[in-house]
Amino acid sequence: MLQVSYLRDNGDEAIAGLKKRGINAEQNIKDILNLDQQRRQAQNDLDQCLAEANKISKTIGGLFKEGKHSEADVLKERSAELKEQTKDLQAQEEQLRHALDELLVQLPNVPFHLVPAGKSADDNEEIARVGEIKDLGEDAKPHWEIAEEKKLIRFDLGVKITGAGFPVYQGKGARLQRALINFFLEENRNAGYEEYQPPLFVNEASAFGTGQLPDKEGQMYYMPEDNLYAIPTAEVPITNIFRDEILELDELPLKATAYSACFRREAGSYGKDVRGLNRLHQFDKVEIVCLSLPEKSFEILEEMVEHIAGLLKKLALPYRILRLCGGDMGFTSAMTYDFEVWSAAQKRWLEVSSVSNFQTFQTNRMKIRYRGEDKKTHLAHSLNGSALALPRIVAALLENHQEGGLVHIPEALQSFTGFKTI
Repeated sequence: MLQVSYLRDNGDEAIAGLKKRGINAEQNIKDILNLDQQRRQAQNDLDQCLAEANKISKTIGGLFKEGKHSEADVLKERSAELKEQTKDLQAQEEQLRHALDELLVQLPNVPFHLVPAGKSADDNEEIARVGEIKDLGEDAKPHWEIAEEKKLIRFDLGVKITGAGFPVYQGKGARLQRALINFFLEENRNAGYEEYQPPLFVNEASAFGTGQLPDKEGQMYYMPEDNLYAIPTAEVPITNIFRDEILELDELPLKATAYSACFRREAGSYGKDVRGLNRLHQFDKVEIVCLSLPEKSFEILEEMVEHIAGLLKKLALPYRILRLCGGDMGFTSAMTYDFEVWSAAQKRWLEVSSVSNFQTFQTNRMKIRYRGEDKKTHLAHSLNGSALALPRIVAALLENHQEGGLVHIPEALQSFTGFKTI
């Protein structure tokens, strides 16, 4: 959630930035600032009432001691009036604050100045392409055919047990999943990320804190009886570990990683782009999260990008990095890089990671602060990235490393799988 103080001081900058998302926020920001002015006036009036009431309270005691009962009675009447005024002003201030928050949560984050303007994925900026894209010929099989032929993944069994988008992994397919999870976690841990094992369900406050609510409510699985949401990513519970916390300078940057199952309704998904592992309702993912000093967050973003690039190089997968345009970025992000791997059989790029800097958008909602050298508390910056999402990684491994009826396992992964080929 954007800070009112930022909009107060940088309204024109916010309006210009949000235009990169295709949003004309001029009237929205004007309404927010108008409400903010009213709220601050109500708060000022309330403070004056409380100060006067406090002063009168002290004076009344002195007047009674001096025997000036009539003067004390006059002040008691004034004290009663102030009590009613205070009650009305408190209600007014609370109402204005609520109305202000209702407007603020509707505004997405302001894109960083490096973010290109644009409306869709067609306007994203490719900043790197790494690895050789091999032509495997007409005999190259898509991953769903390889998975069925070698009894790695049972899509039909998932439909039987649950429904479409819930595959069952078996044999070497299940072992490959476990190997990738362990490989990613170990690589992340070696890069300084502390490992966590979070809950798979979160409450409303947690989902709001990281920005899934109210923006992505329709994409989350919800359990109304318990008012809990199945997590779409480990980012949600991991970042919320630090909600309402004040961190010390020596704790930053704070780096965390976690594996979790992820659940997304993916409402409206259909067609060839959802076939096989391309788009699932339940999938495995390893996440990295970082809390940073504001002046260091974009430097850390680049470090996270480099770390994820290193994972893909060790898996010998051709990939590209995109800087997302304003219209293709998530609601909470200030800048996002997407990683896409090449699907040799489908002959298209598959997204496997998004790495984002949210600046103070999430930490303002969650009140994640740090104590600065000035001994005052300030909002930290939050970042996160997939390191990595498994389904499309598995798809790319099966497709890109197929040869002569075998699938070759990258050397970096062999100690985790326990086998070299499928």
